[in-house]
Amino acid sequence: MSTVVHLTPHLGGGVGKAVSGLIATAATGGSQFRHSVICLEKPEKSQFVERLDAAGCDVVIKPDDRDLLRRLEEADIVQVEFWNHPTLPAILCRPDLPAMRMIAWCHVSGLHHPRFPPNLIEAFDQIVFTSACSFEGAEVRAWCEAGHSNKLRVISSGGGVENLPLPLPTAGEATLRAGYLGSFNYSKLHPEFVSFLAAVPDPEFCVRMIGDETNRSDLERQCRALGREHLLDFRGYRSDVVSELAQLDVLIYLLNPTHYGTAENALLEAMAMGVIPVVLNNPAERCIVEHRKTGVVIKTPHDLALSIAWLQRNPSERVRIKQSASTLVRERFSFDPMVRCFEALYAYVLPARKIRKSFTQVFGETSTEWFLSFLRDSKIFCQDGSVSAPIDAAQYGLLEKSKGSVSHFSSVYSEDAQLRRWAMSLESLLVK
Repeated sequence: MSTVVHLTPHLGGGVGKAVSGLIATAATGGSQFRHSVICLEKPEKSQFVERLDAAGCDVVIKPDDRDLLRRLEEADIVQVEFWNHPTLPAILCRPDLPAMRMIAWCHVSGLHHPRFPPNLIEAFDQIVFTSACSFEGAEVRAWCEAGHSNKLRVISSGGGVENLPLPLPTAGEATLRAGYLGSFNYSKLHPEFVSFLAAVPDPEFCVRMIGDETNRSDLERQCRALGREHLLDFRGYRSDVVSELAQLDVLIYLLNPTHYGTAENALLEAMAMGVIPVVLNNPAERCIVEHRKTGVVIKTPHDLALSIAWLQRNPSERVRIKQSASTLVRERFSFDPMVRCFEALYAYVLPARKIRKSFTQVFGETSTEWFLSFLRDSKIFCQDGSVSAPIDAAQYGLLEKSKGSVSHFSSVYSEDAQLRRWAMSLESLLVK
């Protein structure tokens, strides 16, 4: 039996769900591949580790150098769960790594920030995107033009929706029940979310906000400024997502146009349960939602107002759309096809010779260079330690405390004075 070792920075959120779902589903289907996981950080929650344990998958947390190198050398295939996490370049740029067959499963789109480092294509046998939207990115277009299309594939990281309750074959309540499920951070949620909602003229229109309450005070301030104090109903974080979605007819899922996401699990879960999505015309969302077939795609606040009115007036159309949405995501975004696609990929890669890779050609040699390798416009971070970033929709991802931001890199590599200066400069911009 051939072995696949997954190298992942952590097992939280969508990554943990995808990796554990892939491995657990493969274990029930007589797979010819045995999986194990190397996790570079201690998990904050045990949910997905427990699922892997139950599937008989060996999970090692923060292995020592000797154990890490042994596991990588013994693997038939090393699958890197890839995004701009600070711990990954440090491992991949080690000079003592063994020869390997390597696959990257990319859990960010690469369209904006973070980008895919231009030389990434040279270091992996295959690069797998989690959404076809990644083909719109500048680096990926260049790879295709250079003749590397045969090294690129798409396997969605969305899965598990097949186990959610089916939608009822009715239009739901007479008055639309609208909600949003996900992060309130403006690197994900559209910074003008409130302005979009306020375009709906109905004074009774209210959106239930489900998630951690980052930016709640700012969102409430925006509502008051527009004279719509009751536009948002904050429900806080809910572990029982199914119960929350069962109380919604429409998901107002308006994301920052420069967001980094791909599979959008909250969107898929809502569609599977027959909650009609209203999304912006962003690349990742366009790969999931088809206008007036499996949801509604808008561009402007006025579009949102018209769409809500149309859905309200047409209950039969709501039934049609929600049934189509549920059918689509259950067919496309489940773990069984994910397993089939990966096992075909593993079989394709196995005959290749193991090769020793040079990841310093991808990321650089220092932690400062590793951080900059994911930036399309590295001039934002000046050599004197200052930051020349306009704080707009395109830059919100840089302000995160995690998600591969400069603050995140600086917290991991505290000895790097340049990263520390940039983190402090960015913090001072926020204070202003």
